[in-house]
Amino acid sequence: MEPLTLKITGMSCGHCVGQITKVLNRLDGVQVNSVKVGEAIVNYDPRKIVPTEIIQAVNEAGYEAQLVRRVA
Repeated sequence: MEPLTLKITGMSCGHCVGQITKVLNRLDGVQVNSVKVGEAIVNYDPRKIVPTEIIQAVNEAGYEAQLVRRVA
């Protein structure tokens, strides 16, 4: 499993958090760590899904997701 942090715009409340959590939990190969207004942190299995597919699922739910780049 690989870690992934997404910045998500368009979220404003607990309902939005619930919607994003539901969308992410439906994706095969994705384990949700946390979702809060503006951000989701997940682990994903790169053999089953790639980050662009995760971002696309969030975008199709009516929000806008962007990959957060981490500098080591």
